[in-house]
Amino acid sequence: MRFPSSFMPVVGLALLIHLTSCSNKTESVFLSADITNSNFGRGFNLTDHNSKDRSLNDFNGKVVVLFFGYTNCPDICPSTMAKLASTMNKLGKDAKRVQVLFVTLDPEHDTPELLKQYVTAFNPTFLGLFGEMQTTRDIAKEFKIIFQKQAKETQDNYTMDHSTGVYIFDLIGKLRLYVNSSKSANIFAHDILELLRTS
Repeated sequence: MRFPSSFMPVVGLALLIHLTSCSNKTESVFLSADITNSNFGRGFNLTDHNSKDRSLNDFNGKVVVLFFGYTNCPDICPSTMAKLASTMNKLGKDAKRVQVLFVTLDPEHDTPELLKQYVTAFNPTFLGLFGEMQTTRDIAKEFKIIFQKQAKETQDNYTMDHSTGVYIFDLIGKLRLYVNSSKSANIFAHDILELLRTS
């Protein structure tokens, strides 16, 4: 079939629009640090607060949000966890495709029972993860997390210096984003939705 010559520019324009729209579907615009090509944070093997062995592969098909802290943390940990809980609310039905994981840097104190009580107070779907002390050191090294317990007056009265950023993995378990914990829940929600859209 032959088309009139006047029709060809219209076809060309339609094709260009189609290709542009297809391109936009895969292009991501993140508001946090894109660390897609990083060579660290390749995974973990820990136990959750229900005493179930966990690895990153368990959460394939979900965006995974990973945060390191400890339950005795007086400020940054609870504020970050509250922000992640707010993020889940902002995501609405898409929250079902997101898993927040809290890795304790203080396994000698943070028992499974305490972890469960702590993380589920923010959101019932959140999971607390722990390992032996050496395992904790190994995973901290893998994710470039620095932590050190400070001198304490009593067993339950101490502080811990630690890295406070949040790592986010895409639907196939690839580390994609580093989010400063000072960022708002709106930024977390925006970037998670971008990963859900483009992964």
